Amino acid sequence: MGGHDHDHGLADPGHDHGHAHALGVHHPAGPVSAFAIGTVLNAGFVAAEIAFGLAANSVALLADAVHNLGDVLGLAMAWAALLLMRRPPTGTRTYGWGRSSILAAVANSAVLLISVGAIAVEAVRRLLSPQPVSEAVVVWVAAGGIVINGLTALLFMRGRTDDLNIRAAFVHLAGDTAVAAGVVAAGLLIGLTGWVWLDPVASLAVAVVIVVASVGVPRESTNLALDAVPRRIALGEVEAFLRGLAGVVEVHDLHIWAISTTETALTAHLVCAGPVGPHRVGDIAHEIRHRFRIGHTTLQIESAADAEACRLRPADVV
Repeated sequence: MGGHDHDHGLADPGHDHGHAHALGVHHPAGPVSAFAIGTVLNAGFVAAEIAFGLAANSVALLADAVHNLGDVLGLAMAWAALLLMRRPPTGTRTYGWGRSSILAAVANSAVLLISVGAIAVEAVRRLLSPQPVSEAVVVWVAAGGIVINGLTALLFMRGRTDDLNIRAAFVHLAGDTAVAAGVVAAGLLIGLTGWVWLDPVASLAVAVVIVVASVGVPRESTNLALDAVPRRIALGEVEAFLRGLAGVVEVHDLHIWAISTTETALTAHLVCAGPVGPHRVGDIAHEIRHRFRIGHTTLQIESAADAEACRLRPADVV
């Protein structure tokens, strides 16, 4: 639109373009180390759990191993996505690789649902046809799971509010810790009562706990992949802020979407009663960043005549 004033800015006044080139490169090393440690520890535990589960003929251990394997794959994908996010933008990927973190979250959700289904099917099969279980092995291996999953979950506690993949990892691992405790309890009860049906019942409990603990992750990751407004941002509040700016008479074409699981973008057209200088546009972007944690703001300033010509009419939609 000729004559419009554009700001491509997350920036403070006088630094209007710094944000775009910084996308994806200022991620701390902490989460990378957490994903690396978590992946290695849980991969080793899954191998041990499968071996001991087969030896003990315990579907509860095998079911937990299947789920933990899903966690390992999820941790590995999120780890890879985090590394990709640190790569700078290119001529063909102008937002960088941040979107890979959203794809990893979607993939993690799919793996989670598949693993839960596998657990439930095998548990029902064993419930209909109970088999003897070596309860001592079940108890000791599951106790190891409490330690490993609990320690790994602590690695993700700090960043769980800022990144969907980190939150998913924390929820899964904290849930696994609780599940391992349930498997220990089931093993002890089997030893005391001889009720081998407790083993598949514990497996079904595993599936229920997983679904309840992570029900929001598939929904939120899918929403981010479809460019929905991130859950933590209230669109109405952002629009009210923009409408309340001095000189702004109308706000339209307001869009907010996720560039990655940690970064958010905003575009909007502001119809203003008079001219707006670039420094003021930079101030608006700066305020949006601090109020709403939206780090990539693009504002188009229009006069009333420009706005009328710019509006999308129904006849324009193909």
